[in-house]
Amino acid sequence: MEKQRNKVCGADIHKRFLVATILSRDGCKIKDRFGMNVEDLLKFKDWVIRNDCEEVAVESTGIYWIPIYTILEDKVRVIIANAHKIKHTPGRKTDVSDSEWIAELCLNGMIEPSRIFPKHDRELRSLTRAREGYVNNRTQMKNRIHKELESSCIKLSSVLADVFGKSGRHILDCLLEGKSVDETLSEIKSKRIRNKDALLREALSNSLNTTQCILIRTYLDMIDSIQIKIEELDRQIMSKIMRRKDELAIAMSIPGIGFVSGAAACSLLWTHSIGLSIR
Repeated sequence: MEKQRNKVCGADIHKRFLVATILSRDGCKIKDRFGMNVEDLLKFKDWVIRNDCEEVAVESTGIYWIPIYTILEDKVRVIIANAHKIKHTPGRKTDVSDSEWIAELCLNGMIEPSRIFPKHDRELRSLTRAREGYVNNRTQMKNRIHKELESSCIKLSSVLADVFGKSGRHILDCLLEGKSVDETLSEIKSKRIRNKDALLREALSNSLNTTQCILIRTYLDMIDSIQIKIEELDRQIMSKIMRRKDELAIAMSIPGIGFVSGAAACSLLWTHSIGLSIR
């Protein structure tokens, strides 16, 4: 556990406000309430500094602790406490408020702090998670297109390894424009794909109805939009991962692991390197 302090602050966080109690070793107690907007959190920061608090302890309530930690981390040591452990620590009096109880535990070094990673690593983890979410969304759109094609007995995925590659997108665009199979295949430049002429003709023997065309076009537009966002995230990840280039090189030395997968793997390793962490 942490060593005892002389003056600390305990904060009980809610969605729209926080209640804070400053507690001193001599028994002096100060309590106040602040909003959760930036202006009020800055007032909370000034209040804590003005009262010479050595530490601020808050529960890891949802994501509401994050702006408090971000505002205070460069000025005051912040302890993020496991909410379950705080509530089940024995010795609490029934008339003691949550913020006062948190302050008392902090004052006596009875809070085991959660590991919060440095700002740079938190930002990198957020970027890789956001990218993962976009990739999942893109996969959902692709699956919906496969569903529409299959419902019309257009077996394009049985012939092409990647329906959304250059040749596949050309074929999809031609289907949506209502072009004939002959016209569609004549415009394909890939010799490897042209060698599958008979199979493609069989796969494209049916056509799409108006509703399917509208849906597939919508899904393709969404895929293109998502791809732009993924590429922007890749650039941001690249700029941040360079500080960890040695770890990235190790991850990428594994067969099948590229830059993006390596960056995500490094981020996961940093997040899970400590048994107790805040997600």
